[in-house]
Amino acid sequence: MYYTREKLEEFEAYTLASYALKSADSRGRPHHEHEPNYRTVFQRDRDRIVHSAAFRRLEYKTQVFVNDAGDYYRTRLTHTLEVAQIGRTIARALGVNEDLVEVICLAHDLGHPPFGHAGEGVLNTLMKDHDGFNHNHQSYRVVTELERRYPRWKGLNLSYETLEGIAKHETDYDISAVMGLSATARGSLEAQIANIADELAYNAHDLDDGLLSGLIHQDQLQELNLWRQLCERLDWQGGRMDEITRHRFIREQIGLQVDDVIAQTERNLATHVIKTPMDVQNHATNIASHSENFMALNKALKQFLYQNMYYHHTVIRMAKRAERFLTEIFNSYISEPRQLPDEYRALLKEQPVHRVVTDYIAGLTDRSAQQEYRRLFDSLTSL
Repeated sequence: MYYTREKLEEFEAYTLASYALKSADSRGRPHHEHEPNYRTVFQRDRDRIVHSAAFRRLEYKTQVFVNDAGDYYRTRLTHTLEVAQIGRTIARALGVNEDLVEVICLAHDLGHPPFGHAGEGVLNTLMKDHDGFNHNHQSYRVVTELERRYPRWKGLNLSYETLEGIAKHETDYDISAVMGLSATARGSLEAQIANIADELAYNAHDLDDGLLSGLIHQDQLQELNLWRQLCERLDWQGGRMDEITRHRFIREQIGLQVDDVIAQTERNLATHVIKTPMDVQNHATNIASHSENFMALNKALKQFLYQNMYYHHTVIRMAKRAERFLTEIFNSYISEPRQLPDEYRALLKEQPVHRVVTDYIAGLTDRSAQQEYRRLFDSLTSL
């Protein structure tokens, strides 16, 4: 028996909750296409993300540690895959569209520049007089303009629901206006789940990488209520933390967080009588959320990570090195744009030079940015 797209859509209508976004109800794509026989619209979106050049480049983009720091730390790619896995788990439990959650999760970091948040800060500073730089906005640009895979349009021609989920991925910089969306309207429940899965994943996995690197020692974590709860649940009395023990702690942390999100979101759905996708988007606050208890635990964890890991002198040194690389590359290309590769020089006919240079740099990986720096400034490096 074959499951055609129509059968898959019928299955969604029968199994998904009333507040879930169904594939059959999609508003379509900016450019009309006939949909495939055996994939829903959101499954096709997912496949387009996975096959994009921007997605492949995530393998060599930093999460916290620069790519040459070691092979066992998370990269943007592994982080993205972990977010998608957590997002699908939450979506499945709550009866919403797993495929839409997955594609938003897979796309959420496509616009991240090399060298992680340090790189984003540098580009935003360099572009302060030219509308700035934000990785969420850049992710939207990647999928709507910068990926060139089709002869009749720019971008990946993703569904409106996926594009809205990317636009509504929560940051300090709201890009709703880019799509003509209301800034007050919430993202779909699928978009909210992708957002909370992202935060959940990077808190847990940055802690994991901090312990692995030695930047954080388990004794420091005793100040955190969350850590003390984990110690109690795992009946751990302290001592040397080997690899297996560290994995147990991170698994337990993620499990606790996921359980809390599912339970609290279920309570929110019932309390606010959420019946439709529009009920979700019109509500004053996010429906997908942690409990107040876990919000406090996570806030304390995040503050701890900032104080003890993100501001650790080793990480600051990496950030300053990134600042030097990107600033000098940026200034070199601004002063002489003809150094840019052909495909980016062609974009100068459509976009201001500062935006084209930023698009090029944002597409570099940690490794290619270092190579680019050497080609520009090291006379012994081959061009």
